[in-house]
This record gives sequence, C-alpha cells and structure tokens, in this order.
Amino acid sequence: MNRIGLIIAGALIALMIFSSTLFIVDQRQVGVVFALGEIKEVITEPGLKFKLPPPFQNVVFLDKRIQTLDSPETRPIFTAEKKSLVIDWLVKWRIAEPRQFIRNNGVDLRNLENRLAPVVQATFNEVITRRTVRGVLAAEREQVMQEVLKRLREEAGAFGIEIIDVRVKRVDFVADITDSVYRRMESERKQVANELRATGAAEAEKIRADADRQREVIIAEAYRDAQKIKGEGDAKASALYADAFGRDAQFARFYRSLEAYRVTFRSKSDMMVLDPNNDFFRTMRGGEAAAAPAARK
Repeated sequence: MNRIGLIIAGALIALMIFSSTLFIVDQRQVGVVFALGEIKEVITEPGLKFKLPPPFQNVVFLDKRIQTLDSPETRPIFTAEKKSLVIDWLVKWRIAEPRQFIRNNGVDLRNLENRLAPVVQATFNEVITRRTVRGVLAAEREQVMQEVLKRLREEAGAFGIEIIDVRVKRVDFVADITDSVYRRMESERKQVANELRATGAAEAEKIRADADRQREVIIAEAYRDAQKIKGEGDAKASALYADAFGRDAQFARFYRSLEAYRVTFRSKSDMMVLDPNNDFFRTMRGGEAAAAPAARK
C-alpha cells in the first residue's frame, strides 16, 4: 500500500510539474517568458506553449490591443495671443516592442500611462503656443493633431509603444474667461434685442400713424362725397318741389300747411295757445281747402 501511495503521489507531482510547463497565449496578448528575472523569450503567436517550471521560468502576459489614454487633468495652455485654453485630448497606442516596454515601464500599463501623459501635455503646449485661438478652435485644429501625432511617434520608441492616433476632444476657455465671454455675449444679445424692440416700436408707430392718416383721409373723402351727393339730392328735390309747386301755387300752400300741422302736432301732448283767427289755422277753417281742389281742376 505504501508503494502504491508513493506511485500516486509521484504521478501527481509529475503532473503538476508538467502542467506548470504549459501555458496558453491568447490572440489578444503577448507572452513574455522570464528566466531568473531576465527576458528569455517574447511570444507573439497564439497557442499552447512550453516553458521550464518555476522558479526557473515564469510567464507575464501583456495586452497587445489598442489602448486609449485620456487627458488625466485639464491644465490651461496659452496661445500666441496669451489666451488660456483648456484642451481635452486622447491618444490611441499599443505595445510595439514588448522587451523595450518592460525595461522602461514594467508589466503594468498604468506605469506607461503615467509617464506618457506629461509628454503628450508638453507636446500640446509646444504646438498650441504658436497658434491663435481661432486656429486651435477651427482653422488649424487638424494640423495641431497631426503635428502632435508626428512628435509623439518620434518619442514613442523609447517607451516600446506605437502611437496610433491623437485626437482633441474639447477646446474651451478657462472658467473665468468662459464666464466673461458668456456675460459679454449675453450683453451683446440684450443690446441687439433692445435695438430690435426699438426698431419694431418705431415701425409700429409709423404704421399706426399711416393707418390713422389713411383713415382720416378716407373719412374726409367719404364725408365730402356724402355731402356732395346730399347736396345734389337736395338740389334735385328742391327742383322737383319747385317744379311741382310752380304748377299750382294754391296746392303748394295747402301742402305746406299740412306739413306744418304734421310737424307741429306730432305728439298728443303738443299744445299751442293761438288765436283761432290766426293765419296758421286758415287751412283748417277751409279757407283754402276748397280752393285747392278747384285749382287742380
């Protein structure tokens, strides 16, 4: 029994030692084999690989995919006009030389990012200080990114990495300048709004005055035409009356007397105190009533 147990224990130990010599390299990784603290081999091809068991050899894996480094902090950068700008940027990079990368940065990617971020910021400072705010914001923005990319690629070899791309995410003024710009914009907008309101009020008064003038002119012309038509009507009526009354003077006097009675006694409460022999009652007394029909015959 002791012999069988020893055989099983030996087999398990051999299996453990053999399994420690096997490792798998993922297609997204680079395998770096260390032998007594020194880089023995760099494996870039994926698959099942072999090595000596620890402590003779051990394996460290590095991510070979494209990494993104964002600006860790926003520091003001002065332009050619001494204006402060805050720029947010990002850098795309990946490991190109695993040996060089490990020698300079170790196996932790954060060490590389901590060293690369100040280099990127300094490069942006050098490039932007030669340009104006307008150029950085619009006209030369692409040139800024290309120049920064070119300089970083020249320095990337020391880090064992490859710079893929550089992008500017945001360009803005510092907080104090931004508030000042917004206040000035607000003041300018208010000034424009006040000017537009004043212009609109002036135009409204002008339109209102013109409408009032046209109304007065139309009313005056209508009154003039009405008076003209009324005068023409009165003239025609007078002519008709004159023609009709001129043919029979007694009938005309009779008709006028009846009109006078109608106007005078319009209401039942009307009262007149006159002498019955007054000429006003001549028609009522029949003085001309009989004469008018005789005249018409």
